[in-house]
Amino acid sequence: TLHPNPDFLSLENAASFFAMSAPDQVRCRHIICKHNKSRNPVSRRTGQPITISEEAAIEELKKIKETLTAANFAEVAEQRSDCSSFAKGGDLGFFGRGEMDGNFEAAAFKLNVGEISDVVLSSSGAHLILRIA
Repeated sequence: TLHPNPDFLSLENAASFFAMSAPDQVRCRHIICKHNKSRNPVSRRTGQPITISEEAAIEELKKIKETLTAANFAEVAEQRSDCSSFAKGGDLGFFGRGEMDGNFEAAAFKLNVGEISDVVLSSSGAHLILRIA
């Protein structure tokens, strides 16, 4: 990580310094719990319509997070995620800014590698996100 020296960092180039030190892309796994207010309330894992409430989805993910680790994240995603990425352990691959829902993107880019988010709400549902690169 780059650390600016305040004696040499002018106000004019401070914004460019921090823009250069921010990643252009991240790679994440996620577990999505869709709910009845989701943009497309159908599980891509089961093919079944989703009927649970947003509140129930949030509570389910909070309970999952109690025992979730970077090491078991892929296995849990395969068992529970409603996204087609469940088949790859929730791996979404690399993505850049502007490619995901705003809330999801903001949370993903704030995470450190190996860190798991709190529950993040998007138009698709409720997520837990693990940044892997």
